[in-house]
Amino acid sequence: MSLRMNTQLPTPMERLALREIEPTDFAAIHDYATDPDVVRFMPWGPNTEAETREFLDRVRAHREADPREHYEFAVERRDTGQLIGSCGIRIVDRPNQCAHVGYCFRRDAWGQGFATEAARALTGFGFGTLGMHRIYALCDVDNTASARVLEKTGMTREGVCRDHLLVRGEWRDHFVYAILEHEWNFDGS
Repeated sequence: MSLRMNTQLPTPMERLALREIEPTDFAAIHDYATDPDVVRFMPWGPNTEAETREFLDRVRAHREADPREHYEFAVERRDTGQLIGSCGIRIVDRPNQCAHVGYCFRRDAWGQGFATEAARALTGFGFGTLGMHRIYALCDVDNTASARVLEKTGMTREGVCRDHLLVRGEWRDHFVYAILEHEWNFDGS
């Protein structure tokens, strides 16, 4: 059976649930994808409507791929059902069982531990469901909040990629964080 047909969603967390992104999520996603503060450290955005629609088209194509290599999830608050961001995990090297995680949240969801909860769920999904050995993330060296999230997830800062991405005309350095399967605590704590 293909991985695409057999994959479950990450387990709901105390305050959040991850689900597949749907076309009806356009307005909620476009709202945060157009916020200059939200996308400040991202290599994309602020989005036009066309760019957000292209993102939704890519998400659908990833979901239909077989084998599936990229999982992008809507992050919802369990108490309100409000979509507050998205997060994803992409298998970058299947033979070596390596995946990359990332996340993006509305500004009004910052500082409440939501990104840490989602990153932990993605990491557990990557090790438990996808069978990865190594999961890594990149974050802009000036994005101290994201660095804290990755550290709270159990990742170790491994180094710096200098002039890694050209972001709005400026070369940006990125920290590399990673965690190995044997370092992961499967109860998520």
